[in-house]
Amino acid sequence: MLSLRPARRFYRTVSSAAIVSSSANCPAVKSSSPVKKFKPVEEPALVKLKSERDPEKLFELFKEHSHNRLVIENRVAFEDTVCRLKGAGRFDLIEHLLEHQKSLPQGRREGFIVRIIMLYGKVGMVNHAVDTFYNMHVYGCRRTVKSLNATLSVLMQTRDLGAIEALLAEGMSKFGILFDVISVNIVTKGLCEMLLLDKACALASEMEKMGILPDIITYTTLMTAFYKSNRCEVGNGFWNLMVHKGCLPNIVAFNARIQYLVNRRRPWDANRLAALMKKVGISPDEITYNLVIKGFCISGNLEMAKRVYSALHGNGLRPNEKIYQTMIHYLCVNGDYDVAYTMCKDSMKKNWFPSVDTIRTLLEGLQMSGQTGKANMIMILVRKRKPAFLQKQMDAFRCILSKK
Repeated sequence: MLSLRPARRFYRTVSSAAIVSSSANCPAVKSSSPVKKFKPVEEPALVKLKSERDPEKLFELFKEHSHNRLVIENRVAFEDTVCRLKGAGRFDLIEHLLEHQKSLPQGRREGFIVRIIMLYGKVGMVNHAVDTFYNMHVYGCRRTVKSLNATLSVLMQTRDLGAIEALLAEGMSKFGILFDVISVNIVTKGLCEMLLLDKACALASEMEKMGILPDIITYTTLMTAFYKSNRCEVGNGFWNLMVHKGCLPNIVAFNARIQYLVNRRRPWDANRLAALMKKVGISPDEITYNLVIKGFCISGNLEMAKRVYSALHGNGLRPNEKIYQTMIHYLCVNGDYDVAYTMCKDSMKKNWFPSVDTIRTLLEGLQMSGQTGKANMIMILVRKRKPAFLQKQMDAFRCILSKK
């Protein structure tokens, strides 16, 4: 293979020689001659969109760059523009903008139309989203289960069961779209949120007969919904069915089950289930630890709650705001103000503040036990809170410190 390196060297040598030669033959340019002004580089479109505050100008700017792939294919910029128009109450501009986008070449791609449907849903223009799905053929775009699922997700916002059932029926009969497990999960979640749990169960059973097997999301959604509705036997049944079908629970399913056990005042069972997670290769997260800690605190076993809190650090995790709040609250309730002070100080330094009632209880406890220095330190941190506490709350804290 011939090397290009000699050619490059030759080009550089010739170019250098030419420059030297031309410099020698040309008269020297006087320094007093006017310097040519270069045209300033135009700001990139994305920067312009981000900085524009006027809704009319923002709309025109976006429309001007309708064929600019850097703008159109940027999901964040697209969504940000639509949401800012919504914030300005300009739904007319949103409709004009999105309808114009559908008429362009990108409107023939299903992925792009799915984005339009979801954007309409995000700003609450559900009818426009549904019409977009039904009119996809007008733009030469083929419908599949992806666009159906996007429309289902948006339609669930309305809680209109008749419209949901009509879309499902027409999706299969009119458009020949076969549902998938994502379709089932979207509808199941919506039915559970509407507290139509029996309908959700019937749907999952019917789809299974059609060959669409429930997955971990289906089981977890149903199990969690039945637990929240205090129909624990059915929730337990879905847990057992999930395991029996060989569908390994994920961390969301484990946490839902642990939440149920905590609500039933069974912290030791919750703790054992958290230990089982490790055995099957799933690491407990901050939610898991918070639930188990809360379970032991509610049952009055504060020492075990402290041990679980220590185990959290041992597993390479750090307490989040909720864990701090749970521990500080129950430590104060049980009169352990020294440990509560230490945790509260660490939490406040991260700008995570317990409730006003918990802070008042801690300040009162520290004052009564003669630890005014610690109470004053908590007050110093309270003053640094952003956003600041209300004036009447601050007055209540100062009132506690003024008591001897």
